[in-house]
Amino acid sequence: MGKGGPLSIHPLSGKGCVAAYTELFHKGKLKERIEAAKSLLQSCHLCPHHCSVNRLEGEVGRCRTASEAIVSSYGPHFGEEAPLVGRCGSGTIFFTNCNLRCLFCQNYSISQLGEGEEVSKKELACMMLSLQAQGCHNINLVSPTHVVPQILEALGVAMESGLHLPLVYNSGGYDSVETLKILDGIVDIYMPDMKYGDKRVAKELSGIENYPQVNRAAVKEMHRQVGDLKIDGDGIAQRGLLVRHLVLPNGLAGTKEVVNFISKQISLNTYSNIMAQYNPCYKAYEIPSLARPISTAEFQEAVELAHQAGLNRLDRARPIIVRF
Repeated sequence: MGKGGPLSIHPLSGKGCVAAYTELFHKGKLKERIEAAKSLLQSCHLCPHHCSVNRLEGEVGRCRTASEAIVSSYGPHFGEEAPLVGRCGSGTIFFTNCNLRCLFCQNYSISQLGEGEEVSKKELACMMLSLQAQGCHNINLVSPTHVVPQILEALGVAMESGLHLPLVYNSGGYDSVETLKILDGIVDIYMPDMKYGDKRVAKELSGIENYPQVNRAAVKEMHRQVGDLKIDGDGIAQRGLLVRHLVLPNGLAGTKEVVNFISKQISLNTYSNIMAQYNPCYKAYEIPSLARPISTAEFQEAVELAHQAGLNRLDRARPIIVRF
């Protein structure tokens, strides 16, 4: 992974956009948020698992991460939603490990097998600055839930060298409202998954007792902070909520419950990506109900359910899916 000092700013990066955290930084309040986040690590309740281990002393809980963040890779990414990618890509940083145990995870070598290297706050800051220098439109934090304090520490360092890009919080959606409130005024774009409508399915496939309840509370808090997604004249996302929902075979994702929640309790104007790219990965082949890609009919039904719920901003990128 690339490391180094302050980098020059690409002329196209963050064009016309002032990131939310800039105000807190200049008022000297970002340090307060950093300390608030770090305090959650001592008896860790950073995420809803509340493992209560002392991560500052090297102990690890379900996320298998101690005091330092672990990063698998970083770089401009062109496979995200169009408002994030723009012309120059979304500046993704892939954090290793996860607080979910999804049996079908497509990034399981990172999320479950721990592929990656520990990085200091200075190294993480340099990654952010490198992505900005390459012209990326945002800093896209992939699986950030368990490393919020480390991210905020790096953000403070990076701002000293001119970081100004919007932050994207790209999570599995199993987030603590307490932690999210620390991020109020720091994160510009929230991009959570809404994986399940049924708690029993969530328990079986991701090892989570109360996913729908926790997920919905988190998405409500995210929307309270940033509102509906705002896109500038160049088609680039500036601020707001973007929800992802991966369609699973045999109706396992509970699409009807998810889209009805979004339409009734979040906003009909929620930018929603009904995702078609499910393929069996990791342990999915061991589970008959997950051991095949979704069909065209299953995807079309999910999109129709979103339309019936009244959602009017569905992502237009449609991956190729298997027909059978």
